[in-house]
Amino acid sequence: MDVIDSKTEFSPTIASRGVTELLRLEEVTKTYLTDGQSVHALNRLSLTVRSGEFIALVGRSGCGKSTLLNLAGAMDFPTSGRVLLDGTVTSELDDMGLTRLRREKVGFIFQSFQLLNTLSVVENVELPLLLAGQADTRERAQRELELVELGELDARMPHQLSGGQMQRVAIARAMVHGPKLLLADEPTGNLDTTTGNVILELLRRIADEHKTAIIMATHSVESASFAEAVVEMRDGKIQEVIRS
Repeated sequence: MDVIDSKTEFSPTIASRGVTELLRLEEVTKTYLTDGQSVHALNRLSLTVRSGEFIALVGRSGCGKSTLLNLAGAMDFPTSGRVLLDGTVTSELDDMGLTRLRREKVGFIFQSFQLLNTLSVVENVELPLLLAGQADTRERAQRELELVELGELDARMPHQLSGGQMQRVAIARAMVHGPKLLLADEPTGNLDTTTGNVILELLRRIADEHKTAIIMATHSVESASFAEAVVEMRDGKIQEVIRS
């Protein structure tokens, strides 16, 4: 992997070469008040992500990885600076606009899977479509399960699955509405190495074949190697970007 300058690689001028810019963080600072002291979770951080790009965020706990994911998915907003998702400034949207943006543009994957134990596999995948009032929900959910190679397990309950299978169901659920951006917070943290690698290969295939941008936070250097760009963070800032 080659070490590059992050300002050069993630410059908005990339779009002029025919590459679609999906997400841009402009001089973003996120400040929290802790014990009467202001703490910068992110400190004037700038980053641009292109459609279909698979990026891994690495760094110690507290370096700002999860905060960056929350800002990217419009679950939180910067204290200063701007976040633009598909050309929209997230902090300028009202509640209805934010709900629509997250529902249509963003998918989330978590370390703990977060499947509903009272719903079957296919019902878990179908749920986001039902909440959005969309049609043909069962057919679309089934199709997404086929893509993660779990179509034959559609009627099972989450407790009947292995950890790797549960995470594949979670990925199917995150992808069922066709998001442009997929945010993954330690997606292999509860899995063994072999199973985790299957999940990482699946994420890489989603980025390549569906042109879905993926930002993954991870503590694992091995997991980060599956991404095409590794963003090393420290104290709320980007230290360097390493591209394969």
